Amino acid sequence: MNESGAGALSPQLQRLADGFRSGDPLALARCITRVENQAAGFEDLLHALHDGVGRARRTGLTGPPGAGKSTLTAVVARQLRDRGETVGIVAVDPSSPFTGGALLGDRVRMDDLATEPGIFIRSMASRGSHGGLATTTREAADLMDAFGFDHVLLETVGVGQSELEVATNADSTVVVLVPESGDGIQAMKAGLMEVADLFVVNKADRPGADRLKKEIEVVQAIRAGSPMAAAPAHHGVDLSALSGHDLDPARGHVADSADSLPSIPDWEAPVLKCVASAGEGISELVDRLDAHFSWLEETGMLGAQRQLAALEHTRRVLERAVQRQAATVWKDWIGDGGRTGAFEGSPYEIARRLAGLVGRRPGK
Repeated sequence: MNESGAGALSPQLQRLADGFRSGDPLALARCITRVENQAAGFEDLLHALHDGVGRARRTGLTGPPGAGKSTLTAVVARQLRDRGETVGIVAVDPSSPFTGGALLGDRVRMDDLATEPGIFIRSMASRGSHGGLATTTREAADLMDAFGFDHVLLETVGVGQSELEVATNADSTVVVLVPESGDGIQAMKAGLMEVADLFVVNKADRPGADRLKKEIEVVQAIRAGSPMAAAPAHHGVDLSALSGHDLDPARGHVADSADSLPSIPDWEAPVLKCVASAGEGISELVDRLDAHFSWLEETGMLGAQRQLAALEHTRRVLERAVQRQAATVWKDWIGDGGRTGAFEGSPYEIARRLAGLVGRRPGK
């Protein structure tokens, strides 16, 4: 163990890290594979490369099935590349029920970009994650960030009802809807209104696009005009919790005894119309993403969001470590005759006894 508490890299992992730092895309791909498979030493590898994290802009794209998220992701990536910026894409596919691996549908739909210099695409399996993001998606995005990409695009599976994980992994979240998605009220019920920094009505050449755009705008206006004291701030960030001051909702800023802090202007999520398959409306979308990121920087929300995202990821890493150790304890107990031998006591008593063993043995 080194002084930071992380294990030293094996010679194999050290070579992999060296290749990663030299800019070898194959080394990046192998690092992501080790992380996704949770191969031996993967957390030590992530630790060794963590000092490069924090430079990329992260954008999440989410929405119901059939909204055209993959096409939109591809054309946004192309637009960014045309500006001379590099792009990493994490496309979360549903898991194969047989192998647990990604079905690679997104990779097929983005085939034209796959060989483009400056673009790296990785499909990952959701592995049943209810938030639409694979457990290790954040770590794959971290690796792309550390590798040096200017942008990381996170495209989720279209589960529609529980996309809140996107907001904790992205600086900006784009909610993609189509006229067939239903009205704005239904979108709000699906929980998508709360995570959106930008709305995109895709396939806007279809009937009902103008109506959907107007409905979303009306719902936003209703929400803005109602008492929102109990509502979470942008992406759930509570600036008062970070600053130690009280948030004054009437003035929209954090107040201290001197009342000296400036007010924070609200970000109003625009509703844009696009036809991704024809490239229509993409320039405006990219411009609005630029504007949102500038707003995050100017208001200090970028640092606040990323701090809370890091805390949430730390919690999940801790839970993963505990689950791993608990699995080892359980396996040892089963091997000692727990399944076929004496089964004395209630499940709760046995679970408490086994829980006391968690953490007493190393688990990686």
